[in-house]
Order: sequence, then C-alpha cells, then structure tokens
Amino acid sequence: MVGGMNDMSSIAIEEDAALRRPASDVSGMVGWLGLAGLALWVMICRNWALVAGTLGIPGPREPMSGPYAALLGLVACGLPMVIWSLGVEKVHRHASTGLDWHAPRPWRAGLATGGVKLLGLWATWAVIGAFYVLERGYWQGSYLFAIRLLGAALVPLALLSVPYVLWLERVLVERRDGAWHCGAMLLGRPGWEAQKVAHHARVWAVKGFFTAFMLSILPGGFHDLVLWQDFDGPVAISGGLITALFVVDAQIGTLGYLLTLRPLDAHIRSANPLIEGWLAALICYPPFTLMATGNVLDYHPATSDWTHWLADYPLLLWIWAVWLVFLVAIYAWATMAFGPRFSNLTYRGVLTHGPYRFTRHPAYLSKNIFWWSSTLPFFATTHLWSDMVRNTVLLAGVSAVYWWRGITEARHLAAEDAKYRAYARWAQRHAPITRALVAFQTWLWR
Repeated sequence: MVGGMNDMSSIAIEEDAALRRPASDVSGMVGWLGLAGLALWVMICRNWALVAGTLGIPGPREPMSGPYAALLGLVACGLPMVIWSLGVEKVHRHASTGLDWHAPRPWRAGLATGGVKLLGLWATWAVIGAFYVLERGYWQGSYLFAIRLLGAALVPLALLSVPYVLWLERVLVERRDGAWHCGAMLLGRPGWEAQKVAHHARVWAVKGFFTAFMLSILPGGFHDLVLWQDFDGPVAISGGLITALFVVDAQIGTLGYLLTLRPLDAHIRSANPLIEGWLAALICYPPFTLMATGNVLDYHPATSDWTHWLADYPLLLWIWAVWLVFLVAIYAWATMAFGPRFSNLTYRGVLTHGPYRFTRHPAYLSKNIFWWSSTLPFFATTHLWSDMVRNTVLLAGVSAVYWWRGITEARHLAAEDAKYRAYARWAQRHAPITRALVAFQTWLWR
C-alpha cells in the first residue's frame, strides 16, 4: 500500500511538473531593452538634420541612412542588453557560463593553455578567411560590405583576443575547450580529442557562415527604414512597418552571432551535430537557397502579390495589411526574445517566454503563414491551372523544409538539455498552437 502510494505520488509530481512552464534561460526584459535602444537610434538617424542643427554638429543636414549608421545601430541595440545582463541580471555569475569568479588563477597560470587556445582560434579564423576569399559570391552584391568589414576587423580582433583569452583562463572551470583541442592538434600535443575539434569546427562554421550573411543584409533594410516617408494607404504603411520589423530581426539576429561570449552566458554550448539539420538550414540561405529565383522551390513565376489581387477592395486591403504586419511582428518578437543569444543551428539555452509560450517554433510558423498570405500562390496572373497548382505545391515544399528544420532543431535541443524536453512536454499540453497542431496530427493519423 505504501509503495502504491509512493508510486501515485511520483506520478502526481511528474504530472504537476508537466503543468508548469520551465523558466526561460533568457529574461524577457533584455530583448525589449535592445529594441528600445534600436528605436531611439533609428529616430535619431531619421531626424539627424534636426539633431545636428540643435547640437551644432558639423556635417550634412540629412538623415543618416548609410551602412555605418546601420552598424552603429548594433551598438545602440546591443549596449542596453549587455549592461542589463551584466549589471542587473548578473549573468556572468551563472553556473552555465562555466566560469568561477571566486578563486581566479594567477595570470601566469593561464599562459600555456591560453597560448594553445590562441593558436587554435587564429587557425580557425584563417580557415574561415580562406573560405571567404575562395567563395566568389562573397565578393559581389551586398556581401562585399560584410567581407570588407570583417577584413578590417581581423587585426583588432586578433589583438583583443589575447587579453580576452588570458583573462578567461583565470576563471574557466574547464580550460580545455574546443580552441585548446584545435591548437593542441596543430601542435601535436597529447590530450586533444577529435570529437572536441569537430565540435569546435561546427561552432565556428555556424559563426563564419551566418555572421557574413547577417552583416550583408543590415544596410539595405536600415537605409529603407530611415528614409521611409510614404504613409499613404495600407500598402505603403504596412510596407514601412514590415521593413521596420525586419530591421529589428536583422539587428538583434546579427548581435546574436557577434556576442557569443561566456561572460554574457551567451556562448554556443553546442552546434547541431545532425547532418540533416545542417541541410535543412543551409538550403534556406544563399548560395544554397532552393527558394531563390529560378531554383527548384521558386514559387513566384506567374504570381503577383496581395496588393495586386486585393487592389479593388480597400477594406480588405487594410485588413490584409494589418494581418501581414501582425505576422512579421511575431517573427521579429521571436528573434527579439533571444536577446544576445540568437543563432541558427546552435544550443545556447532554452527559451520558454514571449511567443514561445504559444508554440515551439513561432518564427517558422509566422514566416510561412506570411509567405502564403502575401504571395497567394493559388492565384496566377496567367490564369492557368498548371501555374496555380505548381506554385501552391512549391510553396508547400518550402513550408515542408521549415517543418524539417523544426524537427531537426528539436532533436538537437532535446539531446542537450532536460529542460528543453520538459518544455516540449509542457508545450504539447499547454501551448495553444502546439497543442492544436498535436491534436490535428493525432486526428489525421488515427
């Protein structure tokens, strides 16, 4: 009887745990502070003529919409997040950082391991740099700005990495990280592990590939937002608001790749080891984009967009504009919720707040619904059934790719953290959208 009571109590405790949403590893405040800093900077840039005139700052009296203004947007967005994280939340003292501040080692104690790490780190950067040089796509279009910027930053980063690595050596709990294993391998020292080197390579492959991409898309959207002046009607207003929301996504997303630092508890704890996870992600980005013009999942031929099909229905235009802005707002919110931890293909803690209270994949869901709602692929300008069916099927294929990405990401996170597994169980029972999708899937396959 006692054993039965204990068993029942255990079941009750487990069920009770499933009812509670696990605490998020990222606070809700940090992303909002980043948004506030970015919004303030955009307003300054839009009204620079007034600001410069009032303060007597020499120079052109016109909006600041250039690429370097977009880069300063990263500072305006990132600085409040860093100050809040370190000054208020004290994230540098989290056990998950792998840092112990209570008994720092002498500087001299870290010289040997630190030197090996710097060799591994610089060798990794050299490989990434060689990839940039050899890949022709990085030397044209919007990528050219990103590559020039990264090239200019190389020497300062190499110099700053020396005090940073040696400083961390004083407080790191586990000093033989991926950079050390990579350096030890190059030096032929005993103790290095191939698995750790492979993990190090995956981490920096993510950073190298996506940092260049994110930097390349920053200037265009920022330029359009600062110069946005057309507020005439639903199409113009929604277009400007959507641009603003994509700027939020790009700015905070870029910071996620730049601020992978242990003292911020924003380091990459693991990069997805699943080859299918990499395939699902990379085919969504250049130069591998399957959805690009003329590629196998290009669903745009013979389509127009919502502004064409709804042009004769003013009320419906307004409704559709609000709907599309709402979808992109969810997408931007999903990125903003990460704060400085946004990154594809990585595990950097578990998010359970913001839009993740409603579904495990709010960004993918809102993005795909936006594409369906804005393109309306089941209408064709040719009025041919073949074009309607083809584009509808191809966009369904795009959505399937994102479903695949969600599956592979969930497998990666579930293998890394029991908290994510608890969150996934909670979401199936209590997150409204996830619960509805699970119920639909159960009904479909029964």
